[in-house]
Amino acid sequence: MMKDFSKETFDILIQAGQSNSEGYGFGNVCGPYQPDERVWYFNGDGTFQVAQEKVANNGVQSNFSLTFARKYIESGMLAEGRKLLILRTAVGGTGFSDNHWKSTDDLYLRMMDMIRESLALNPENRLKALLWHQGETDACNKMTYDYYRGHLSALVESVRGTFGVPELPFIAGDFVQDWENDNKEICAPIIAALREVCKSPFSAFVETDGLDSNRQDGYPHPLGWTDSIHFCRRAIYALGERYFAAYAAIVGKE
Repeated sequence: MMKDFSKETFDILIQAGQSNSEGYGFGNVCGPYQPDERVWYFNGDGTFQVAQEKVANNGVQSNFSLTFARKYIESGMLAEGRKLLILRTAVGGTGFSDNHWKSTDDLYLRMMDMIRESLALNPENRLKALLWHQGETDACNKMTYDYYRGHLSALVESVRGTFGVPELPFIAGDFVQDWENDNKEICAPIIAALREVCKSPFSAFVETDGLDSNRQDGYPHPLGWTDSIHFCRRAIYALGERYFAAYAAIVGKE
């Protein structure tokens, strides 16, 4: 029987952007994430499932929302009787420059529909954060600082304004340093724009120093290419904890 989500009350996290948000972290970790009936995914195909790591390419593939969720619960932020719903809106290899995240584009519109649907499940559901990791595609397409900053600012303000949450925390992060160090010229305008947007109220920028790529972790890419652009699984876990620390600082619960 299909679960009746109208009888559940959710704190809602929007996880948006491209592949490092969707999650391509491989490798071994200490204390792997254990599925928790209090933490659910709302997937882009309209399905719901208990949040969990994905088994793919002969390994476990992870994303940063899981350790964010674990810290959210451990910190006591999830009230008794409520659950956490993670909107999985991110898609790898997408950006503003290739017409996926601007206000008339497919992934932006799908994200907004998913937010509407999740809020409509129960009048007690509440948006808690917009977690964004994206920009590698736009760096490769040599998007300018002004272009990226303008579109990202518009996206954040659109979510806050449309759903009446002007203080909704927005958190974004830096790229994998392994890849960024090899592509500094094209990355610089995007990272500068991300940092500028994150200077606005109720926003934060997460540094990624010390977080290894799949290449640095030694994970062999299933398609044979050297993967320096994606955080490894250990780094993804740490990234989720850094995103949560930034969130806790915004809401005053450090």
